[in-house]
Formats: sequence, structure tokens, C-alpha cells
Amino acid sequence: MGRLGLTEILVIVGIVILLFGGKKIPELMKGLGSGIKEFKNAAKDDQPAAKKEEEEVK
Repeated sequence: MGRLGLTEILVIVGIVILLFGGKKIPELMKGLGSGIKEFKNAAKDDQPAAKKEEEEVK
């Protein structure tokens, strides 16, 4: 499996549009974006806690 080319991406986008329709796609992207943002915030908040635990052990 190699990288996706332009034609492969266009075919995937076309299939997604056929499956979900044009009205549903913005809602899906909004949900995906908020999920990614929430994950990044959770990962960012988790890192300092791990560092604090390491400092307490020393």
C-alpha cells in the first residue's frame, strides 16, 4: 500500500458524499473537529501531571 493519489482521494470523497449526502457532511466534520480538539486538550493536560509525578518520586 502506497500513498493516496489525487484520484484515490477524489473517489473516497465521492463515495462519502454519496453515502452521507451534502447536508450531513458539515455536521460530521464539526463533530470530528471537536473530538480532535478535545483529545488534544486532554493529552496536553495529561503531560504535566506525568511530569509532576516523576518529580515527586525523586
